[in-house]
Amino acid sequence: MSRPTTKVDLVTGSNQKFSELEKLLHSMTELELERTFNFDKAFLEKQQATHWQRDKNLRDVLIHLYEWHQLLLNWVANNKQGQGVSFLPEPYNWRTYPKMNIEFLEKHQQTSYHHAKELLEQSHVDIMKLIHSFSNDELFAKEALKWTGNTSLGSYCVSVTSSHYDWAIKKIKKHIQTLPNQT
Repeated sequence: MSRPTTKVDLVTGSNQKFSELEKLLHSMTELELERTFNFDKAFLEKQQATHWQRDKNLRDVLIHLYEWHQLLLNWVANNKQGQGVSFLPEPYNWRTYPKMNIEFLEKHQQTSYHHAKELLEQSHVDIMKLIHSFSNDELFAKEALKWTGNTSLGSYCVSVTSSHYDWAIKKIKKHIQTLPNQT
């Protein structure tokens, strides 16, 4: 699937990827859902993306998605109220956001998998309501909203929905491959 460039494609892609994510989670047993990732050391050493080392289980992945939903929801709400805040909260920027991701992880070490899933399900609903509240032009026309800078609001929405869900799906599939009796 190509990156969405219209509201219809954004809604469709986001919901399709979220459904695919949920289907994968529903395919696993309770024990598999709670299991710590068991990625091969050689595999991890080849990975350049830090998330392979950062996330230790499915809860961590779901919380990551949830927290990025919260970033978008808060950013839009604050800017609609005229507060003019950046997408990434202080003191983070696009070079330092991996530290923020670690903070999200640490913040939720006592969160259960099931609560993480509930949080993500509700935040997906909230994100979809947010997307529906904007017109196609507000989402995808360059500089339609002053506070999005050179990037469209729709691009931010794609990043925290379908693209991020696709990232999680790949990680979950890798987890499933490492489970006992899997080929």
